[in-house]
Amino acid sequence: MDIKLLNSFISVAVHQSFSGAARELNTVQPAISRHIAMLEDELGVLLFIRNSREVMITTAGEQLLHDAKQIIALAEKAKSQVKRAEQGQVGELKIAYLSSACLSFMADLIRRYSQLYPDVHVSLFEMTATEQIEAFKQNSIDVGFSRPLPTGIQDEFSSKDIYIDKLVAVVGAHHPLAQYTQIALSQLQQQKLIVFHRDEAVGLFDDTIMMCKQAGFSANIVSQPRHMQTLLTEVAAGLGVAIAPYCISKLYSQGCHFLTLTDAHKSIATQLHVKSTNHSATVDAFVALVIANQPSIAKSMA
Repeated sequence: MDIKLLNSFISVAVHQSFSGAARELNTVQPAISRHIAMLEDELGVLLFIRNSREVMITTAGEQLLHDAKQIIALAEKAKSQVKRAEQGQVGELKIAYLSSACLSFMADLIRRYSQLYPDVHVSLFEMTATEQIEAFKQNSIDVGFSRPLPTGIQDEFSSKDIYIDKLVAVVGAHHPLAQYTQIALSQLQQQKLIVFHRDEAVGLFDDTIMMCKQAGFSANIVSQPRHMQTLLTEVAAGLGVAIAPYCISKLYSQGCHFLTLTDAHKSIATQLHVKSTNHSATVDAFVALVIANQPSIAKSMA
């Protein structure tokens, strides 16, 4: 049924007049009469009984009036929802993040987003970098907060630096180096090293190995945990010392001391990733909010 015909029908029913409907809809009475005739012909029923004095709606017309009002309301809602979807105001947003890199700002960021877009359903997933790449392949996430992606797939994504971190040494509270606030990397030469697993952060692992070589020694790696919280637990337990991004100090780090490396100036980026083929206004709106809040994000990680 044509929406225009239904609007004419509703107006005639409300005014109980073809001329009154014509005035309301800013048209002529013959056009209204034609619309009603077309509806009656389509439905095969009489909608109004008309004579020279009045227009009375039939039982079939009463039923159509009830349904037509709902149809018109749904059509208007659909128009509104389409426009809101185009503006990123409705829909679903699936966000994956590294807890070690995002713990201090993620909750506040999502709260701000939800205040601006209350009708977007947000789902959060704590994932390692490797898990995020696989989730992107499966289209099960829209946005990822992670380290720089492997060179071979970077062209498939649009990536933006969110904040830049630094590498630090992490030692247990009872370790001899715990008395210092900063050390040279070469002071770790005789230490058992705990380094984040290469599969989860290729760049971080390779940079760590290279920095140790530049400091004059080969890293004695005794453990490669896949989660930063595990790395901190191993350090606190005295299983070794670690070289890791400073952001992990935001995790549970009791029993760990974080020492500045005076001769290691390698920066570690946390990036926001979306697929290059993204055409979602919801995702675009979230990315814009993240960029607008970069100063506060960087401050939270200091």
